[in-house]
Amino acid sequence: MMNDMGSMDGMGWMMWGMSAFSILALIVLVLVAAALIKYLRNGSPR
Repeated sequence: MMNDMGSMDGMGWMMWGMSAFSILALIVLVLVAAALIKYLRNGSPR
């Protein structure tokens, strides 16, 4: 019983870490896309 609980706790932490990492990566991608769109709109055409 104690062993199963420990492994479940470890899995929970791993899943939390992965979800936090994926949310952070998604935010970074959205910010990069927004910056790129802003740059392309306001950039002077050559």
